[in-house]
Amino acid sequence: MHIGNARSALYPYLLARHTGGAFILRIEDTDQKRYSPGAEQELIDGLHWLGMDYDEGPDVGGPNGPYRQTERREIYDEYSWKLVELGHAFPCFCTPERLDRVRQEQIKNKQNPRYDGTCRNLDPDDSRRRVQNGERHVIRFKMPKEGSITANDLLRGPITTENSALDDSILVRSDGLPTYHLAAMVDDHLMGISHVIRGSEWLPSLPLHAHVIRGFGWEEPTFVHLSVFLKPSGKGKLSKRDKDLAMKDGYSIFTGDMQSLGYIPEGVLNWIVLMGWGVSEEDVMTLDEMIARFDVNSLTPSPAAINFSKLDHFNATHIRQLQPADLAARIKPYFLKENLEVDNETLLKIIPLIRERLVTLDDCLPFAAWFFRERIEPKPEELIAKGLNAAQSTQIARQAYAILSSLPEITHDQAEPPMRALVEQLGLSPNQVFGLMRVAVTGQTVSPPLFESMEIVGKPKVLARVKTAIEILEKMG
Repeated sequence: MHIGNARSALYPYLLARHTGGAFILRIEDTDQKRYSPGAEQELIDGLHWLGMDYDEGPDVGGPNGPYRQTERREIYDEYSWKLVELGHAFPCFCTPERLDRVRQEQIKNKQNPRYDGTCRNLDPDDSRRRVQNGERHVIRFKMPKEGSITANDLLRGPITTENSALDDSILVRSDGLPTYHLAAMVDDHLMGISHVIRGSEWLPSLPLHAHVIRGFGWEEPTFVHLSVFLKPSGKGKLSKRDKDLAMKDGYSIFTGDMQSLGYIPEGVLNWIVLMGWGVSEEDVMTLDEMIARFDVNSLTPSPAAINFSKLDHFNATHIRQLQPADLAARIKPYFLKENLEVDNETLLKIIPLIRERLVTLDDCLPFAAWFFRERIEPKPEELIAKGLNAAQSTQIARQAYAILSSLPEITHDQAEPPMRALVEQLGLSPNQVFGLMRVAVTGQTVSPPLFESMEIVGKPKVLARVKTAIEILEKMG
């Protein structure tokens, strides 16, 4: 499930929730050549992760089931022959070999490759008899040769196409399963779909779909073809092949990857919803706020360039908006995956110190994993204060140890004043003294605020770590 799928689901979800309609998950799995085991579950998991719970679907049921198109074969068979009886479709018995020869000849003659109409005017009774005898066939739409058709896209208005430019497209394959061109039109009608919101790659098929729907005499749903996603450079359409390039920079266009990369659904949804919706690209919205504000008429056909920096911005913003207990629950698995023992009380104390620094959830590890380690291993060279040598740094560490060990408890209020007095006494900068202490206590040069962190770690652990740092420095001196 990539961001194109997610956006194509999000807009109808918002429309359904805004208007009190129903949001339906339909699995369009009739193209067995492209079938991928596990893809359906990944799609369902992705929708649930993003918070888009559907009213009807294959795993929840509903009045319009079944919801897998491969389980609706008899329905499509009935409607395909109804279209034949109405004179808008016909069985085609041409072999793939013959069709390929015709195609190659057309290309050779610099003609537009298309079906040559061999079976269009076969006797209907004879065709039906050949089908009943088991002769291999497909069913094609019988496209009018003259005139034009005007179909409407909500974002682009009326689109008129000459019928002569359209092919006799296949509606039912030789394996008996329908193509999207028939199955989706039938299902949209039977399921009472009011709005078809889909990718712009379906725009060239809109005239055919309008012909199929009108061939049955049905009312057309409102068609909305969404804007194209462009590569981050803005040059060229985004494709699944761009995944590898994105992953090199720590990003992905797939929702499953985003989850493992530490993105939260609130941030991902906020990022996706603005790419094609005519509201400010800076608007921070929760899903409920999106539902309240959504207007399908505000969607725009203008191409949207993928901007991963904006994804980071929205993700970090929504992380900061999480309640402390919620954020703690979301980052805890990252610590557990590192085999760290995490108690909830300590974790909740850490949240205020790191929340403003998190862009993705996995940022919790470099900022806070050291809280839960029994021992840390600072790099010896990082313990040496800037502009000083090992011996001078050892003296600083010893004096700091003496101050901290004399305190009843190491709290922010008790530890900071005497440590700042030490800085003044030594005639050094806070960065020199506190930088050394930061490495000694946390094992790293960047961390949450030092004294608040020391308070959470506790006096015994702080003193043990400073003592270890003194021993390391002494060996260097």
